[in-house]
Amino acid sequence: MPRIITVGAAQLGPIARSDSRAQVVERMLALMRDARSNGCDLVVFPELALTTFFPRWYFEHQQDIDAFFERAMPSPDTQPLFDAARTLGVGFCLGYAELVEEGGRLRRFNTAITVDKQGAIVARYRKIHLPGHAEHEPWRRFQHLEKRYFEVGNLGFPAFRANFGEGKAGIFGMAICNDRRWSETYRVLGLQGVEMILIGYNTPVHNPPAPEHDALSHFHNELVMQAGAYQNGTWVVGVAKAGNEEGVEQIGNSIIVAPSGEIVGACTTTGDELAVARCDLDLTASYKNTTFNFARHREPAQYRMIVERKGAVPPAQD
Repeated sequence: MPRIITVGAAQLGPIARSDSRAQVVERMLALMRDARSNGCDLVVFPELALTTFFPRWYFEHQQDIDAFFERAMPSPDTQPLFDAARTLGVGFCLGYAELVEEGGRLRRFNTAITVDKQGAIVARYRKIHLPGHAEHEPWRRFQHLEKRYFEVGNLGFPAFRANFGEGKAGIFGMAICNDRRWSETYRVLGLQGVEMILIGYNTPVHNPPAPEHDALSHFHNELVMQAGAYQNGTWVVGVAKAGNEEGVEQIGNSIIVAPSGEIVGACTTTGDELAVARCDLDLTASYKNTTFNFARHREPAQYRMIVERKGAVPPAQD
């Protein structure tokens, strides 16, 4: 019997700085109800889905920054999402800013969790590839201070098993925004047999250090996720927080990508929208057992040899 998971890419439109958690959660609940009516087993929300994208501002006082972080999950504001998972029978993946005490100190991470249909957290991921900058750069039209406000994730790229119903168990992974641009994100998960990667992002159209990339923002977004899916024989679900948020235009372009690299579902607006696809996890075997059979065809020892040359360029071949 095929293992078909129906997935909803639950794109969110802009979130104003003045919007409350409760207002945002109500929008997310509407998307979950829409997902249920479309037969979804799982919905994927964007990165930092509960608030506006706060790293675009420079804050001098830590309490102003911490106002955007969650100290518990679920919290009173987010509990309705967990209740809806149980009531509707729809799991979800949620990105948020996490404030946690570890090792005797407070730590701050850009985090995502996956929640099953019973409302239980089954996996947690903390963003590793933090983009942007750490110091205030007033020459920018807007800041991107992820390196200032977050620590590098300390959980690695763990693949995990989750069950979204009879015959719907699989191997999943998570990544967040800039992680999707790096091949090692997909490969580390691919080496663990991942069958579906869940990715949320907040990506501005304008790249202040390289404005010549702006016109290619949608192309690059699709390129990296399609390549990652195909080269690792996995489904990829990429979901945006989109639109003009506090004067910053963010791409939408939320997509669901098959192990073939083909886009099989997509949002077409920059507002709250749900894209749905029926994803057969068994389709991954067609790629994992043939073209991308790592055990049979991949030669990692050759890469290690090149790296161990400490930067030496391999000799040209005649």
